[in-house]
Amino acid sequence: MSPDIDTKQISLYKNTFPQRICTTLFNKLYQEIPWSQPQITLFGKTHPIPRQQCWMGDEHVNYSYSNVQMKPIPWADTVSFIKRFVETICNTTFNSVLINLYRDGNDSNGWHSDNEKELGTHPLIASFNLGESRAFKLKNKTTKELYAYQLDAGDLLIMKKGVQAEWLHTIPKTKKVKQPRINLTFRSIYSEPDRF
Repeated sequence: MSPDIDTKQISLYKNTFPQRICTTLFNKLYQEIPWSQPQITLFGKTHPIPRQQCWMGDEHVNYSYSNVQMKPIPWADTVSFIKRFVETICNTTFNSVLINLYRDGNDSNGWHSDNEKELGTHPLIASFNLGESRAFKLKNKTTKELYAYQLDAGDLLIMKKGVQAEWLHTIPKTKKVKQPRINLTFRSIYSEPDRF
């Protein structure tokens, strides 16, 4: 399978699965994942994150961001199926995944980089999308250059070496979207087992 967009830092594979399979995968994840909505602290203020999520992975693969500390639950069969497919495309293995549920356009993810030290210096992050289409935007930290992708069900976006160091990304709020979206960001964590 060849990417529809392929640059030094981004690869985008469109429509990796037929829509009927995407719908089945979405429904399984929507019903089976134990979603939660943790509190996050930004600029000294604590509030619920504007989406629901689940951290899944190998045993002891802990992760934290913005004072949110997560310990993984075991791999679910549906997630493992998607993981094997994504690993084949990326030619690598992942030991964890952050699964986000955006219930509608009011749920979002602000400008950020996935640059926590547990991810290593130049992480490869693979983002697989199911459900409603949402805009995914990138902004260069130095030049402020902007890129936008419309990510549909079955799309796989791969952020390669340098992206987290040089770019911010976001899933912005929108009044146009009324249906849910599930996003799985596969990654590898390099942390000590008893960090928290």
